[in-house]
Amino acid sequence: MSALRQPSGPGALALGLLAATLAAGVLVLLPAVRELAGAPPPAAAFDPGRMVLLYSTLPRLVMALLCGAMLGLAGALLQAALGNPLASPTTIGTDAGARLALALAGLFAPALYGWGRDLVALGGAGAATGLVFLLSHRQGFAAVSLVLAGLVVSLYAGALAGLLTLVEDRYLAGLLIWGAGSLSQQSWDPAIGLATRAALLLPLVFLLVRPLQLVELGEDAARGLGVPAARLRLFAIALAVALAAFVSAAVGVIGFVGLVAPTIARAAGAARVKHRLVWSAVLGGLILLLTDLLVTLLAGPFADFLPTGAVTAVLGSPILLWLLPRVSRREAPPLKPADPERARRRPGRGALAFALLALAAFAAALLLGHGPGGGFGVATGAALDAVLPFRWPRLVGSAGAGALLGLAGLLLQRLTANPMASPEVVGVSAGATFAMVLSVFLIGVAGAASVTAAALLGSLAALLLVLAVARRSGFAPERVLLAGLAVNALLDAVVVVLSATGDPRAIQLLGWLAGFTANVSPGSAVLVAVGAGLLVPLALLLQRWLALLPLGFPPAAALGVPVPAARATLLAMSGLAVALATPVIGPLSFVGLMAPNIVRRLGIQAAGAAILASAACGALVLLVADIAANALAYPLQLPTGLVASLVGAPFLLWLLQSRKAA
Repeated sequence: MSALRQPSGPGALALGLLAATLAAGVLVLLPAVRELAGAPPPAAAFDPGRMVLLYSTLPRLVMALLCGAMLGLAGALLQAALGNPLASPTTIGTDAGARLALALAGLFAPALYGWGRDLVALGGAGAATGLVFLLSHRQGFAAVSLVLAGLVVSLYAGALAGLLTLVEDRYLAGLLIWGAGSLSQQSWDPAIGLATRAALLLPLVFLLVRPLQLVELGEDAARGLGVPAARLRLFAIALAVALAAFVSAAVGVIGFVGLVAPTIARAAGAARVKHRLVWSAVLGGLILLLTDLLVTLLAGPFADFLPTGAVTAVLGSPILLWLLPRVSRREAPPLKPADPERARRRPGRGALAFALLALAAFAAALLLGHGPGGGFGVATGAALDAVLPFRWPRLVGSAGAGALLGLAGLLLQRLTANPMASPEVVGVSAGATFAMVLSVFLIGVAGAASVTAAALLGSLAALLLVLAVARRSGFAPERVLLAGLAVNALLDAVVVVLSATGDPRAIQLLGWLAGFTANVSPGSAVLVAVGAGLLVPLALLLQRWLALLPLGFPPAAALGVPVPAARATLLAMSGLAVALATPVIGPLSFVGLMAPNIVRRLGIQAAGAAILASAACGALVLLVADIAANALAYPLQLPTGLVASLVGAPFLLWLLQSRKAA
């Protein structure tokens, strides 16, 4: 009881949450209890309302309390073991790995479910978490390196799960909603099973309390007291992964509870490890239970179809934005400069080489492929006339979107002086897609011009939000990246909520988000190509700004750059480029990150050459992805955007791994 009496801050907060939870619980349960109380005893025993209350509503509330407590405890363990205030099952990819493993097992190896979903989820969660740690260990598990690696692994796992859902939607469409955190219950068995697993892990957690407290004093001090810090951290992380994986196997992904609960406990005054563990579990359980009760009150009879996990992500994204000013600035330095020998070479040759390769890929994709009869070969004459109306809009749209994203990525990287910035990572593509989804689902606007206008507004709004959050830190890379993480999480949650409504456009929405270029109309393809043809020359006119802004705003202003006007212009250009490209290729192609970094790695650093090379490289990447999307699973056509992301995510993982700690 001493842990519950100290400190008073978390206790007072928990009492407030408990009061709100009890009030919401009364509102949820009172109608059912009142109806049962007024029924005659024989009828009440077999009343459907009684069965729903006993075997659905009450188990759901217990499951919410239990899942929230386990996730809060898992987040507190990760933060204590890594010394990282942003570590949680969501931010380090544990949840996404479990979800992907369950999808793969359900499609390719359903016999594994005979051994239990827990083992499948544990395998996926462990693999994803291990990959994140492998990528971030060189930076000492610094906050931004860990979160960025977790973001990339999560996006990659999400891309694979989305691809599987599109290919086998008959079997996995339900997984989209369940994987977003559905607390709906039909019996007490799942809650009892999860409680049993938690009870088996709790003694191991409490054995770690004192050693973790010693590790927080520093590894040297812990080693002097006989505590094996490395093995202790590994054991604590394994326990946290197990807690999160058990929750994912039972109810799907419940986002951000594992991050929010420990952070609130720490902010309320829980300074010692034992206090943070206890209060994180208490607050996590109350937060998720209160959220689920509010979902039940607001959604009414549709509460069983509305994923609570998606709602927690909607609520957790603003919490993450609030956390950004409190993140430690300890971070790895920017990527090492390009090879000086390569930098001295003529940069125009690199841009020309990318342009020629893009043209060659375009010609190959236009002429080579499966004809109307199904055979593969070179289309000429009448055969070319037959396939040309289907191929050229797709290829022109892919090339134009790739050029726009490559340009947008370069503009953002030069503007923020951050080589890891891109439309996908900092949330600009997510903002565009978010606005497009809302315009179609809530307003009913579906025309090409109106959707593009909505995408423009969304991309600019997301970009301004991200940079406004990062402004107080001088546009430090970690603030930009973490704000993008919050925006991406918000988009994913809203898309899942809309998909959970049962609207038949949900599967079409998945195809749209995945970047199905087969449905690109000639008008849209021409619009994207014209946009690229106008924005790339305009960027060339502004190449002096792009050359000086990475030096920092004060030095650039001293050299004659009108910083406010330059920043506004470049932001508008990047937002417009993303708005034009996103309706064609989706939000997660990673082209905006890949193209400028490939160009930079090859030593093309002059602003003008980098603009041309980044645009040409972006077009080349998407053209190659389009060729692969049409050839890998013929006669099925895979989404070009997802294929590009499956190539781009490993590139980003390699890029993270190549960074050296200070």
